[in-house]
Amino acid sequence: MKHLLKLLDLSGEEIIEILNLADQLKYEQKHGISHRLLEGKTLGCIFQKSSTRTRVSFEVGMYQLGGYPLFLSSHDLQIGRGEPVQDTARVLSRYLDGIMIRTFEQDEVETLASVGSIPVINGLTDFCHPCQVLADLMTIRELKGSFEGLKMSFIGDGNNMMNSLIVGGLKVGMQVSVACPEGYEPDRRVLDFAAGNPGFSMHRKPADAVKDADVVITDVWTSMGQEEETERRKIAFAGYCVSDSLMENAKPDAMVLHCLPAHREEEITASVFEKHASEIFEEAENRLHAQKAVLVKVMGNK
Repeated sequence: MKHLLKLLDLSGEEIIEILNLADQLKYEQKHGISHRLLEGKTLGCIFQKSSTRTRVSFEVGMYQLGGYPLFLSSHDLQIGRGEPVQDTARVLSRYLDGIMIRTFEQDEVETLASVGSIPVINGLTDFCHPCQVLADLMTIRELKGSFEGLKMSFIGDGNNMMNSLIVGGLKVGMQVSVACPEGYEPDRRVLDFAAGNPGFSMHRKPADAVKDADVVITDVWTSMGQEEETERRKIAFAGYCVSDSLMENAKPDAMVLHCLPAHREEEITASVFEKHASEIFEEAENRLHAQKAVLVKVMGNK
């Protein structure tokens, strides 16, 4: 595994390998066992979108692995002033051992990887959010024991989260059902991947999607860069809030996840959020462990 650009590039076995390593690293951290597996290595963290969890978890993760993270804001880099991404990739490849980038266009991540000579990790694009979904899958397996026989439902926008959850969920063997309004469907590349898979279904009514679900997941209705659409999206997503009444359609022991930040009383009620806060914040913590596993996989000594 040279890069982590999108979950579509990975096999189900590769995803499980990452999750197994993440579990091991979490256990070692909790028991005070040092794992400085990236001693002396450097990771450049390029941020063209703001972040809380991605920045902190990658910086802390590199420190715990014995490496050094560099925060590289697009406001400070020449890439923010028009330098071609190809030139940035070739320069950074001569300084760093790896790059994590959080940006808008998936093509930018793919270009960094194709032109540069060091591993590239996708910290988020408008197309996908592989690091977050690895943490989600880690949390689901941790709390449910396995993926076998589970149904995962996502309610909301066909955004980077829905795209990655469909791919990741199906690749590890779960059933995946989603609900979104007309015009807000997941990316065509993802629908093509899921086409013909009997474990996938897409609905307009959230109640149909969460019927007998073991895991219910949601995200904000308006992602970064879509702020001018906020009011229009509130109208389009009316009825798509994960509420107590909606959760009555899921299994009684269903868990709820949210990648955060959460807009209470929009995509999720405060009541549901607080009932499932322990799961949601375990999910947030698992960003650290899952990303450390990815760092070791792509930057560690083979």
